[in-house]
Amino acid sequence: MKKFARIIGTGSYLPPKVVTNADLEKTLDTTDEWIVARTGINERRVVENEGTCDLAVKASNNALEMAGIDASELDLIILATTTPDKIFPATATMLQNQIGASCPAFDMQAVCAGFIFALTTAKQYIENGHAKKVLVVGSETMSKIVDWKDRGTAILFGDGAGAVVLSADDETGILHSKIHSDGSYVSSLQTSNNRINEIGFIQMAGNEVFKIAVTRLSNSAESTLRACNMTVDDLTWLVPHQANIRIITTVAKKIKLPMEKVVITLNKHGNTSAASIPLALDTAVRDGSINKGDKLLFEGIGGGFSWGSLLVEF
Repeated sequence: MKKFARIIGTGSYLPPKVVTNADLEKTLDTTDEWIVARTGINERRVVENEGTCDLAVKASNNALEMAGIDASELDLIILATTTPDKIFPATATMLQNQIGASCPAFDMQAVCAGFIFALTTAKQYIENGHAKKVLVVGSETMSKIVDWKDRGTAILFGDGAGAVVLSADDETGILHSKIHSDGSYVSSLQTSNNRINEIGFIQMAGNEVFKIAVTRLSNSAESTLRACNMTVDDLTWLVPHQANIRIITTVAKKIKLPMEKVVITLNKHGNTSAASIPLALDTAVRDGSINKGDKLLFEGIGGGFSWGSLLVEF
């Protein structure tokens, strides 16, 4: 009998320091109105004395608590991050140690699409019988690679972590996933460093990223729905990567999905890269918006470019 990878617990964590648009007005040639109009972001969280693993630990413990399982029961940990605490070892192994797990653990790097890639990988482990319980985490300290003098990127990014616990299920769970990459667009969204011992900052060609993101995400969403013999009418919620409100609204319009069915946390979190989807998911689960049996579409795109979508029955 086929096994599904079902989400049985969600968790998230945000560092306490809030950086508002008003704060950025003091150091950048910008205004709150300008930022909100172009991005939909009002504020973002920024770490002070915490690392990527620290955020991941707190989000993971929250997810494990909701799932009602102990970390010792996990068969696998996958941590999606662009901002690991060290070049090696994998931040996932540090997370494994701190939460008291003993299973294999590894990092996955697909930037803002990282959580989709990690979920897709976890799904394969559960479906082929190699794991029964998997912790998937997106954790980022993007503030460490932002040039805070660059108005084009400093206004966008924030720090945070989100996590889900997946369990093998006989009835439902992740129904379909599809991931893609196209390395010909590397220069459109990348960091400035060329060597691992250099400090690099995010560089982005904003207009090009917008066009590519809208096209790829719209096509991916429609393809995933077709693969499941569904339409947008069958969806309860779209839980998109929280990159930019204009990207989110344009994609929703292209696939003819009303914004009332879109989970938005961008205004409070900013773009938290691989953490944004699980952060948005946990927020909507805990405020009662998402309930058991809801059909959710996740989608995200990140530098590379790498992108994908995933349909799950919660």
